[in-house]
Amino acid sequence: QVELVETGGGLVQPGGSLRLSCAASGSIFSINAMAWYRQAPGKARELVANIITTGSTHYVESVKGRFTISRDNAKNTVILQMDSLKPEDTAVYYCNAVLRERLWTASRDYWGQGTQVTVSS
Repeated sequence: QVELVETGGGLVQPGGSLRLSCAASGSIFSINAMAWYRQAPGKARELVANIITTGSTHYVESVKGRFTISRDNAKNTVILQMDSLKPEDTAVYYCNAVLRERLWTASRDYWGQGTQVTVSS
């Protein structure tokens, strides 16, 4: 079994920073990609940023230049550094990993439980 555990959410004022961390544990053979998604009330879940094994990254346009995703492959951990936060960044943030549990199994998606990020004065 695989578990993704997120930490680091909370309340921050506009312009502030937060750092989200997600650690994957359990039966893991390899991780293809890790990502952060978010879902605001009444809206669909959206991809915020992802990073693949080579280190290549992708960001949604609204967070470019403000958020940075990084990954520690040895620790199966992904970090989202969020700077210059805006009220519209308020959402539940979910960690995602596309991984294989065994050499002979197909890759599939795994999700964390979500962590609330609130940007408000």
